[in-house]
Amino acid sequence: MHKYNFSSNSKCICSLRSDLPYLNSFLHWNYNPSTKTAKIAYRHTKIASTRWVAWAINPTSQGMVGSQALVAYQKSDGKMRVYTSPLTSYQTQLQEGDLSFNVSDLSASYSNNEITIFATLNLEAFNSTIVNQVWQEGPLSGDTPAMHDTSGVNVQSAGPLSLLSGQSGTTTTGASSQLNKKNLHGLLNAVSWGIMMPIGILFARYLKVFSDPAWFYLHSIWQITAYVIGGVGWVTGLQLGSESHGIQFTAHRTIGIVLFSLATLQASAMLLRPKRDHKHRIYWNIYHRSVGYSIVVLGIINIFKGLNILKPERNETAYIATLVGLGIIAVFLEVITWCVVIKRNKSVSNSLVGRTHKDKVSMKHQMAMEMELLGHITEFRC
Repeated sequence: MHKYNFSSNSKCICSLRSDLPYLNSFLHWNYNPSTKTAKIAYRHTKIASTRWVAWAINPTSQGMVGSQALVAYQKSDGKMRVYTSPLTSYQTQLQEGDLSFNVSDLSASYSNNEITIFATLNLEAFNSTIVNQVWQEGPLSGDTPAMHDTSGVNVQSAGPLSLLSGQSGTTTTGASSQLNKKNLHGLLNAVSWGIMMPIGILFARYLKVFSDPAWFYLHSIWQITAYVIGGVGWVTGLQLGSESHGIQFTAHRTIGIVLFSLATLQASAMLLRPKRDHKHRIYWNIYHRSVGYSIVVLGIINIFKGLNILKPERNETAYIATLVGLGIIAVFLEVITWCVVIKRNKSVSNSLVGRTHKDKVSMKHQMAMEMELLGHITEFRC
């Protein structure tokens, strides 16, 4: 790695450099083993003036909590603010405070979309020359640091640093495991609530006109499978929530709980389904339809909220394309189904001529049944 030349008035003539793997960041330093002091310059490039940056050492663990941070940003009046901040929780707002070790010569500069923090660290209390470092960036709210992103590279920007050799790394195992679990959670829920459930409704809506009672079994098995897959995705989400202390996505979590509760109620209600000729069957049909559509709507809303958390723009575009595709298929099937039913009813009307009263009643009942199917009143026959 090449040597970086700081400005002539900078406070760091650093011989060691580490190109940090995330967030366009670089650490330069010199370390004196006899005095256990380190002169550092942390550079964060390609950063807007409306964002803050931080670099920290965590004496106790590899994560964020416990980190002893140096924070810098440009205020709205153009002046630089740089200070120390001990991080005691995930809900920190980077309040100013003393660190567990002494810091001197603290300053910062902003030029050409690059913030550099200079400092001298007294690390006498450290028993090892390998330390845990954390670096981060986030938005400003006025002249106050706001919460940084909680996904992607923002949760991977940590790792060990050897003050003597200059070697650094990342704690990718935990971060990668967390990210993989988030992706699995998103995939399971998108497939179940966001794709399979709507397709299951299409089965019930359109196949019943052509294949009675086969549509019922296909619809039931399909939706139960979607429910099981969605249940696994829901449990994965609960695990993610329990492992992400201090990080909450309240709306996403609340919708998920309501969604799974409605789906469980929907599945349980099948055991209480009245017979087809029961006088209360129509009310059960209305309930079943209403809850089913609510599940699909809530599922789609929550998928977009989840995608916004993960911020995978390509996946969001792909899901929108999937929904558009399902919508086009639904419109096509709607037209075909109406054409078939109208054609059948015309045929039945023509055949009523010369029929007995009993036959006419039976055939008119069949016509009413088919029109009822198109009215979205689900009649289960099995």
